Amino acid sequence: MPNDTPLPTITSAPAAAMVNGEGISLSEYESELLRYKAALDQLGQPYDAEIAKQDVLNDLIAQTLFSQSASEQGFNPTDAEVQQKMDQYAEGIGGLDALQSWMSTNFYDQDSFRVAVSRDMAVIWMRNMLLDQVSDTAEQIHARQILVENENEAIGIQRQLEAGTEFKTLAFQYDPETGGDLGWFPRGYLFQPDVENAAFSLQPGQYSGIISTNYGFHLVELIESDPQRPLSQEALIFMQRNSLEAWLDMRLTQSTIEILVP
Repeated sequence: MPNDTPLPTITSAPAAAMVNGEGISLSEYESELLRYKAALDQLGQPYDAEIAKQDVLNDLIAQTLFSQSASEQGFNPTDAEVQQKMDQYAEGIGGLDALQSWMSTNFYDQDSFRVAVSRDMAVIWMRNMLLDQVSDTAEQIHARQILVENENEAIGIQRQLEAGTEFKTLAFQYDPETGGDLGWFPRGYLFQPDVENAAFSLQPGQYSGIISTNYGFHLVELIESDPQRPLSQEALIFMQRNSLEAWLDMRLTQSTIEILVP
């Protein structure tokens, strides 16, 4: 006689989100929220549950996308490599007991820490691969600006320039220390895009019209330009960060992401 009792089914762990079919476990999400809150408590900052949810989910989704891409590129850390990395952490913190204590304090158990280490290895590998693709040279310009708060004052400066006064002379009147020198910079580097766009539209020796921003009223002069100049360390870091953000935005638009927590 057939047994009508249904066989037990294997169920996957509850997920907080799905990223291209890969689950971010609910337990990992909840532990990450606890770590997020603990960090804010340590800094004496208030905790907002909705902001915490978005920040934690965004971070876990980004990590998953980097990890998935690393796997697509052929990087999949073995169990032995993950264990070696965990042993390095233990050695660096003062031994296995110290690591176990740290894990407990930071809401990890052995399995969740292993998952975190494996994913972190993949994220770092993928980020480094993307960063290596960012050139250390770029089109750059060297410019200076005059910035004032009053539009009428800016008009007066413009009239002096039109009458033949050198831009540099006026710039040092308004900024005696640097003469308004903005240094060399690539596209996308300045906080004022309108000022940057105006500067890039000029030829060396030319100056712009009055540009209004939240900072005030600007006039900018192009001193020199270079189609392929080595980036400063600060500019290179800026370009690398922009590259990572652009890559992540692209991956987000190409991915299927489902949020499962309320």
